[in-house]
Amino acid sequence: MRNFLWTAALAAVDYLSTREDADPGRIGIVGICGWGGFALNAAAIDTRIRATVASTMYDMSRVTANGYFDTMDSEARYRLRRELSAQRTADARSGSCARAGGVADPLPEDAPQFVRDYHAYYKTPRGYHERSLNSNDGWNKTSALSFVNMPILAYSDEIRSAVLLIHGEKAHSRYFSEDAFKRLMGSNKELMIVPGASHTDLYDNSAVIPFDRMESFFRENLQ
Repeated sequence: MRNFLWTAALAAVDYLSTREDADPGRIGIVGICGWGGFALNAAAIDTRIRATVASTMYDMSRVTANGYFDTMDSEARYRLRRELSAQRTADARSGSCARAGGVADPLPEDAPQFVRDYHAYYKTPRGYHERSLNSNDGWNKTSALSFVNMPILAYSDEIRSAVLLIHGEKAHSRYFSEDAFKRLMGSNKELMIVPGASHTDLYDNSAVIPFDRMESFFRENLQ
């Protein structure tokens, strides 16, 4: 299901486009983390989206198929496919879906900094919620299976509407936005790197989130 979350964005555009109190020519979208990639993909699909902000973006298909920093090879992907395919059989037999587990808790001593950042967000009162998958048992294990074979941003170079990509200077995920930006075409595309910010800083740290630029971006492009 997770790989079709951008269709929820399209349904939201349907809704806004048919409301009498909304202007269908001034619809924008904001996505954060994995939803940043989904928002960008939605803009590649739906020309009704006139402006897109993707903040601290993950390309979920890329990280699933290739691992962080593209370290997985074809043999590793085959092992992943075998594991997830076998899990589908196990789930069918049990009548339930095994979970992948959320953010590690307690943290291992050798946890990289970005994992520590996730823990500081999802496992503390700062970002914990009883219904948050990352705070608790995680997504279904097999939800990642289709991402292995499906690059979601294949046609991002055909987006004609305005796009603002925002990422933290110190974010482990910064390369997702930088590489996505290289594919975007036109003078109405912008990559903004926030000095000193980590990945999770752009979740909720109002001191570093560039709200002013986001507002001016939408005002400029939703006229």
